[in-house]
Amino acid sequence: MAVEHSQDENVDLNQPELFFNRELSHLEFNYRVLQQALDESHPLLERLSFLCIFSSNLDEFFEVRVADLKQQLAFGREKAGPDGQYPQVTLDRIHETASKYVELQYEILNNTLQPAMAEQGVRFWKRREWTDDISRWVKRYFKEKIQPVISPLGLDPAHPFPRLVNKSLNFIVELEGKDAFGRETGLAIIPAPRSLPRIIRIPDEIMKSGDHFVFLSSMIHQHADELFPGMKTKSCYQFRVTRNVDVSFDEEDVSDWASALKTELHTRHFGEEVRLELADNCPEHLEKFLLAQFNLNQQDLYRVKGPVNLHRLMSVQSLCQRPDLCYTPFTPGLPAHLNFSNNLFESISNKDQLLLHPFESFTPVIDLLRQAAKDPYVLAIKQTLYRTGSKSKIVDALVEAARNGKEVTVVIELRARFDEEENLKLANRLQEAGCVIVYGVVGYKTHAKMMMIVRREQGSLKRYCHLGTGNYHAGNARLYTDYSFLTANQDICEDVHKVFQQLTGMGKALRIKKLFHAPFTLHRSLMELIEREIDHKKHKKTARIIIKVNSLTEPEIIRALYRASQAGVEVRLIIRGMCRLRPGIPGVSENIHVRSIIGRFLEHTRVFYFYNAGEEQVYAASADWMERNLLHRVETCFPIEGKKLLNRVRAELEMYLADNCQSWVLQPDGRYIKSEPQAGEDPISAQRTLLDTLTQ
Repeated sequence: MAVEHSQDENVDLNQPELFFNRELSHLEFNYRVLQQALDESHPLLERLSFLCIFSSNLDEFFEVRVADLKQQLAFGREKAGPDGQYPQVTLDRIHETASKYVELQYEILNNTLQPAMAEQGVRFWKRREWTDDISRWVKRYFKEKIQPVISPLGLDPAHPFPRLVNKSLNFIVELEGKDAFGRETGLAIIPAPRSLPRIIRIPDEIMKSGDHFVFLSSMIHQHADELFPGMKTKSCYQFRVTRNVDVSFDEEDVSDWASALKTELHTRHFGEEVRLELADNCPEHLEKFLLAQFNLNQQDLYRVKGPVNLHRLMSVQSLCQRPDLCYTPFTPGLPAHLNFSNNLFESISNKDQLLLHPFESFTPVIDLLRQAAKDPYVLAIKQTLYRTGSKSKIVDALVEAARNGKEVTVVIELRARFDEEENLKLANRLQEAGCVIVYGVVGYKTHAKMMMIVRREQGSLKRYCHLGTGNYHAGNARLYTDYSFLTANQDICEDVHKVFQQLTGMGKALRIKKLFHAPFTLHRSLMELIEREIDHKKHKKTARIIIKVNSLTEPEIIRALYRASQAGVEVRLIIRGMCRLRPGIPGVSENIHVRSIIGRFLEHTRVFYFYNAGEEQVYAASADWMERNLLHRVETCFPIEGKKLLNRVRAELEMYLADNCQSWVLQPDGRYIKSEPQAGEDPISAQRTLLDTLTQ
């Protein structure tokens, strides 16, 4: 129940105390992911996967967020966020927090997951545990498959410290003796080629039952001597350096983005160093040596008690083939009227269609494009692509459409981080098929998810559109929760047409009727919708807001939500990741509740609900409530209209708000507390309920 308040204009909503630090909030999200590795409601190998996801997330956090803070310091561009913290203070707190989380990560791996997996016949063999049979097999494997591709690097004035690839596995070795040239350097580096697997399965003929593995790092440790003939290896320690992966060029000063991006991409692997991970037993003199080589300090050092590249453990699931230790497979639901054998144009023309992935299939979206590629009445297709995957059925359909004589225009966002190279390849393939390729707008990433098909029907042209909260990536549609909206609504399709005009042509921003679109109207429209709820509450009407997004960081939006809370509006926020808003502050935000859902699927839907004095409105969007999305990207926000669809989305939001199994509730001090069913309460898992009700 919302607490009634009159808005206190004496409260300064710009106070730093009212905002959490963005980067620390991001770390808190990663901590919630890590906690899933301890949650026994997940199958054992899925718990290992959560540990790997935490590792991957943390890598990206350092590559992007920490790298940005360090650049601010290096170039004298320090600026405080809404929380008032400057970069150096934030970096200090990141190190303090991340160090604890990394220590916990290895503690979970070594003391919880590995023993539990060993009980199930999945075992990682440490060197001290090797049997004679394992030792002989390892020696043979090393000689035949590892040694021929490794290039050890002795360090001396003629062989300076090498420029090591971002996140690559390496070893620092102390040597004793002289080599063939009489050199006595004392130190060497062993880079482990990326072509080598980090985990190797022991053959079944050696280990008769179960699934048994050896780490590549253990093999190299054991046989490092053989890489330096005639010399003695005194010690060998693994390490990994993380670098800044930002790919940047002056967008205003290049004539061809694709060519400029190709030139810059190779530098990604060799950006400025931001973190050193080092074996916990490495002596201090080698630690100091490595820190000096990478121009890092103690704040950038993370000691690890195990493999430095835990993300590579993700391969264990496929190497094991133990379905009993993984999630039960499911078949996404497929509404009968959206089956490929039907005329999808007719189904969509009859009524708007809404799909919630992964519980409902992404196939109708692909099938619609496939039908369009073959349909003799389809004249044109327009599509945005942000992330699609390397083997994309969407791209296959666009290629087929172009070859069948359709006018195909594709807006490809080349700057989708970590997908730049793949998107360049897709662009080339589409161009070769005859598609018109556009790379978006200078200064604004195109993050909108839109597809428009123009079809001749009964002597006139009719448009069909798909709008989504997620990417056109069939793989992600099995892992991420996202809405797909298929419509032939004339006003919405006209709006989508105008947005495509803005992306592919030039001219003033066009007036659109139904959609909100960034960077023009989305931020302003959301502010107006919040203010409308405030106004309703002032007039003694029921007022309620439910927002589900990945991140909430934009300060003006947060202040508007504070004003709503002060007015007595009930505000319920489902924020998976970063949240700068501080709930539960008396006189400011006691009417705001924030929760994060972490489970089998990555929550990715962006949905906005406004009670509007009983005339309820629901919107879905490609945009999170972050500065970059609302102000510096091309995004679309579309209404979900019709009582049936609106009621459905509201019911699904209420389900997430009632979740007491996979939800974490944000406290005023920034901690998240895991929800648990109370005495007499039934356990409610939104994802489980949706799996039970929507899948086949």
